[in-house]
Amino acid sequence: MTSSWTSFGGDLHLDLTERRAAGTGLRAALEDALREAVQDGRLAPGTRLPSSRALGEDLGIARNTVVEAYGQLTAEGWLDSRQGSGTTVARRARPEPPARSGRAAAARTVPPRRTARHDLTSGRPDLSLFPRTAWLAAARRALATAPHEALDYGSPLGRIELRQALTHYLARVRGVRTDPDHLLVCTGVTQGLGLLCTALRDRGARALAVEEYGLPPQHAVARAAGLTTLPLPLDAEGARVDRLDTGPGAVLLTPAHQYPTGAPLSAERRAEAVRWAREHDRYVIEDDYDGEFRYDRQPLGAMQALDPERVVYVGTAAKSLAPGLRLAWLALPDALVEPVARLKALADTMSPVLDQLTLAELITSGTYDRHVRRCRLHYRRRRDRLVAALAEHAPHVRVTGIAAGLHAVLRLPPGSTPEPELLARAQAAGLALDGLGWHRATPAPADAPPALVIGYAGPPEHAFPAALQALCELLRRA
Repeated sequence: MTSSWTSFGGDLHLDLTERRAAGTGLRAALEDALREAVQDGRLAPGTRLPSSRALGEDLGIARNTVVEAYGQLTAEGWLDSRQGSGTTVARRARPEPPARSGRAAAARTVPPRRTARHDLTSGRPDLSLFPRTAWLAAARRALATAPHEALDYGSPLGRIELRQALTHYLARVRGVRTDPDHLLVCTGVTQGLGLLCTALRDRGARALAVEEYGLPPQHAVARAAGLTTLPLPLDAEGARVDRLDTGPGAVLLTPAHQYPTGAPLSAERRAEAVRWAREHDRYVIEDDYDGEFRYDRQPLGAMQALDPERVVYVGTAAKSLAPGLRLAWLALPDALVEPVARLKALADTMSPVLDQLTLAELITSGTYDRHVRRCRLHYRRRRDRLVAALAEHAPHVRVTGIAAGLHAVLRLPPGSTPEPELLARAQAAGLALDGLGWHRATPAPADAPPALVIGYAGPPEHAFPAALQALCELLRRA
């Protein structure tokens, strides 16, 4: 005996057959089925349930049986029933899943998203800047002019319109040397890196060199592809690429603005990394992190221009537009185009077409350039406000890595509150932020001075002053 109803906007399948076969009474079977639907999320808090008459007719059971089941579940707190308002799922807190322990807990690769009044975590743009009107206009133009075949299955490399637009844009803005046949559109840097690591593993690579500080999710992607991660030390000139040997099959670098420390990779070290790749038949993966957002220095061109056959360029629209678009791209050496495209086809056939066409239209019309310039000015002003507030209210804190990007590293003097305790205080104060230690590929020394990675781009404009005030109060007592 089963039922589906659509009175609250979506089908729900209730199966009473097994419960009845096990000897459960009809009313008890209905109660159990409804409890289960609430517990597993098929019936969300606040969902309006069908009337007892409608559900009874749908299930082929007496209306009174439904009335009694609703009454029992209301008494237990699962449902709310009000005269004239019908019956709804109670707005009760759903139980948290049991805490993990052991290896699973240690394998956490992303900081938990906290419910906080002020979110200063890094890696996120101000989503209120997303150009909705321009995006809608570009989408209409792109869809109106797109050929019919654009809506069919296509190349795993991505739509030719976007690859052509990116070829010209990246050459003009970042100095990238590529063409549409060597560009692949993917659903985010995470997917792109995963495809690359898998392709390298299939070619015999066993390890990936990474910067000592970076993004743990990227390191996890490499390990999931079967590669060991080998950390490289950092200093004021970026990664110590002189420490590279023949072990790794590639090295992952953020040369434009090292994440999270902010140091650009020096020209000498860029050349040294490319020389290593040539001499040992290896690859450099260039994550162009924050390449479009620079403030106090001359633009640093992409490292890929030094040798397009040894450097893979990785770019994204996550910060210039929004992470939710899931649009990123790889400029691939000739030897990697076929293996990476084949893996992309196996992963999801191809990336969504309409968003690709829309971004292509934004780029070719010049709208994307204008939007990036507006964002750059907005984020520079944000950065300046952060620096000024810290200078006034927390002068003991040293601010670094601010010549580009959407975040800053705040370094506290020795003897300050330890980093774990500082993060706990921040959470208690409603501040979501990350410590520098989370970004480290190896455990930090016990006596390392505390440091925080502050994303100043994320809060909407109206919330930024309060977030700054909360941060300064935290640091004043650190």
